[in-house]
Amino acid sequence: QAEEELKAAWSQQAEQLQEMGRREWLLRSEVQRAGEQLESFKTRVMQVCSPSAAGSTGKPVTEQQVIEKIRQISDENQQSHEREKSLQKELNSRLAEEREVSANIEVLKNSLQKLQ
Repeated sequence: QAEEELKAAWSQQAEQLQEMGRREWLLRSEVQRAGEQLESFKTRVMQVCSPSAAGSTGKPVTEQQVIEKIRQISDENQQSHEREKSLQKELNSRLAEEREVSANIEVLKNSLQKLQ
């Protein structure tokens, strides 16, 4: 009976080891696939950000290159946003001036009509 119990335990452990082996293989496959997807993503980001930089050297794009390009784009976006705000302020100021001039012209017209 003890021998049967040992065989059953051995069999169970062998099954567990096989299952662990399958899981390890699946995990390795997933890690490899994730790495390939990351490389593909980095290359696509660089192609969008700077088509001449991606793939032209034949070397894989580094994470640092992607990060730097994203920072550069973010900085440019921030500068554009600040410039847009500045231009909007200027436009609002000019519109206010134009309204004031138009109002003054109306007053002048009315004054001229009254004088005639």
